[in-house]
Amino acid sequence: MSRTRTERLVNLVICLLSTRRFLTAAQIALTVPGYEHDPEDPRDHEAFQRKFERDKAELRELGVPLETGTASIFDQEPGYRIAPREYALPDILLEPDEAAAVGIAARLWQHAGLAAAASSGLAKLRAAGVEVDPQATLGVEPVVTVDPSFGPLTAAARQRRAVTFKYRVPEVDEPTTRRLEPWGVVCWRGRWYVVGHDKDRAATRCFRLSRIVGDVRATGQPDAFTPPGDTDLISHVAHLSGPVARTGRATVTVRPGRAAGLRRLAAESVATPDGDRLTILYGDAEWLASRIAGYGPDARAEGPPELRTAVIQHLKELVSRHEVTAVSR
Repeated sequence: MSRTRTERLVNLVICLLSTRRFLTAAQIALTVPGYEHDPEDPRDHEAFQRKFERDKAELRELGVPLETGTASIFDQEPGYRIAPREYALPDILLEPDEAAAVGIAARLWQHAGLAAAASSGLAKLRAAGVEVDPQATLGVEPVVTVDPSFGPLTAAARQRRAVTFKYRVPEVDEPTTRRLEPWGVVCWRGRWYVVGHDKDRAATRCFRLSRIVGDVRATGQPDAFTPPGDTDLISHVAHLSGPVARTGRATVTVRPGRAAGLRRLAAESVATPDGDRLTILYGDAEWLASRIAGYGPDARAEGPPELRTAVIQHLKELVSRHEVTAVSR
């Protein structure tokens, strides 16, 4: 929608909300900017009528309760208005845990490059009298992180554009190039995956975002493919991932009263002079490393070596991303 039309629709809504009586199309044309025309010119008047009909249809599609009627029994031409009681946002009642969930979701969206949408959603809630604190934790410490490829992949999925990226698997040293038609990005067991059609293998594939190396590049034109309508992305990832065998045994030291998320994973906790020493059984070192790194100085991986290496690598990547962002600004 063009900026001119958007402004005209906003002005039309304000006009119809501000009146108690029904306004005819002619009265609206004299009041609302954007409808200026010469009513004596048949072609100009016809253009106005087409524009007004399109705008009425647009408002109704947006859910605006546009009423039609007459101001009195003597009026021959119908008029229009919007009843404030019908237009007003209904009461939004959120329990404390629901408000916290909204706050955590807003943190995720802002981190994922969707800050404008998140801010808009929070603004609407606050306008309705609902205060949502993005930092609210209610006794938990949400660690919400996404990979740099999250934004480009979700954008490509919305636009239905193919992408190409470098992908590294644990068994292979060098990353390989993948060409994918992304259907969507989902989270499974704390990890983000993109699911789509692998163009080189002519089959459905899912890729863990943390294993994508470098930038994700969109290729081709928008609307280049149509995702299957009956595909359950979460189920697809779960089927390929299989059950997690928790054969690893990690030792993690956390500060007293901190890192609640890690404490919930612990099979054992022992107080020491340096902090609480947790024993955590795990099946994926990368997954646990990202959780430990998310708590910053409040958590430290003591062992095994593969976990310490994964945590260090994760922290290095975070520093690298921060430096790139600082330079770009």
